[in-house]
Amino acid sequence: MGNRFKDSVLDTSTFSVTWELVPGRGAREKPQASAMASAEQAAKGGKIHALTVTDNPGGTPAILADYLGEEILKLGIEPLVHFTCKDKNRNQMESQLYAMDRAGLRNLLVMTGDYTVSGFRGQPKPVFDLDPIQALELVGNMNEGLQVPGPKGPIVHQRSDFFPGCAISPFKATEAEQMAQYYKLRKKVAAGARFVVTQVGYDARKFHEVLTFMQLNHLDVPLIGNIYFLPYGAAKVMNRNDLPGCVVTDELLEQIEKERSAEDKGLGARLDRAAKMYAILKGMGYAGVHIGGQNVKYEQIEYVIGKGEELSPAWPDLVREFDFPMTKGFYLFEKDPATGLNSSVPVDKRKLPTAAYTGPGYHASRLMHRLVFTPGKALFPLMRGIYSLKRKPRRHALEHIGKVILYDCKDCGDCALLDMAYLCPMSQCPKNQRNGACGGSRDGWCEVYPNEKKCVWVRVYARLKSSGEEDNLGAVRLPPADWDLYQTSSWYNFYTGQDHSAGLLGIPKIEKNPIREGGER
Repeated sequence: MGNRFKDSVLDTSTFSVTWELVPGRGAREKPQASAMASAEQAAKGGKIHALTVTDNPGGTPAILADYLGEEILKLGIEPLVHFTCKDKNRNQMESQLYAMDRAGLRNLLVMTGDYTVSGFRGQPKPVFDLDPIQALELVGNMNEGLQVPGPKGPIVHQRSDFFPGCAISPFKATEAEQMAQYYKLRKKVAAGARFVVTQVGYDARKFHEVLTFMQLNHLDVPLIGNIYFLPYGAAKVMNRNDLPGCVVTDELLEQIEKERSAEDKGLGARLDRAAKMYAILKGMGYAGVHIGGQNVKYEQIEYVIGKGEELSPAWPDLVREFDFPMTKGFYLFEKDPATGLNSSVPVDKRKLPTAAYTGPGYHASRLMHRLVFTPGKALFPLMRGIYSLKRKPRRHALEHIGKVILYDCKDCGDCALLDMAYLCPMSQCPKNQRNGACGGSRDGWCEVYPNEKKCVWVRVYARLKSSGEEDNLGAVRLPPADWDLYQTSSWYNFYTGQDHSAGLLGIPKIEKNPIREGGER
């Protein structure tokens, strides 16, 4: 059975179009009926290659995207299901993927997901067991035939046929935020992302920036641009950063406020803006567009497609209408004055200040790393010898107290301090991101604690840049934390090759697992 969405994305002669449905909370309420009515129109109209279904957007509950995906598939149109990491651990993700594979739901947009904000009788506990890179690796393993332990040896499951993609936000104001996004994008593509979808923004130069970055870094997967029908209410929400990752500047908000004084309340301007974005993205070389917005009608989608195709030959003339830079915003490439977009010449980041204080603690940690935690050097052989004799990995009070004081350690036992410039993702990132920043930060601030707490990955980037090592952010894909090691000595696990560092640093594993000896669980 063919996959029209996959074919449209991979076929360079086709400009792929997807339409986002947000069915919301409830089973038989009006939003679900409206979503399915729109899906039926899209299936009959034939101009949409896939309908995307959101997964608990905004961190609030909604009907299961998978189930609506099954209903959409029965209408004869491909669903593109959002697959987020916020609400499910790795086992539930695997179970969900089995069910989706059996139901024929093959297209996935793998994302971190919005931080959970509301639920039954209060705020729910966020999960974030896997990040998008690790989730993409799980999907890739299932496509190859997932190998799992069995009573008589390994069992290899039948191969799935998922077509997974990922998201990227080029709309970041600071160097650290933007570079963290691009380094993470490298990892996502290496982990198996087959296409990339941008976040919501209205800066043509930023749309061009991510395309240029991908081309220069040989990330040879299709890029899809996000077009959002932007009424004044949604624009205000995005301008306040109440939809993390979506950027509407003060200048654009002012323009939209003026447009709503028109007789049609700004509807015509919204449609034309979307059509012009369609034309620009197609002209730049994007593989398609992802169209979203509240209460959008199918005939409006058809208008945008038709008008966008009509305008696309003259797309360079439209670029100046999408010049909404963020205040003191960072751009990775020098501006091309002829086009208003980017040249292929990177800016000299060495001349730009770091976005966060580095502090003496970082340099002290680097010194300790060189002396104690560098395999084969200095005190490492001595420490490995000492810990190889240790049989009680849970007796680590002094280590734990010291790491709580210095790093706010959460005692996961699978420490990522060495990988993150000595900042802990388990305590410093509400989403426990071990491979890079989520897309929700604004002006360097954490999505969950705006204007209170700097994004930990902004701090990581600043530390690494101060040592000329910022490229390390894109070098290694970290596996998820091994919860079998929870509340055990991370030093023990490091020196005896029990944690994730063993594979990354070539630390031989001592062939005994004291964590399981004598009921030590």
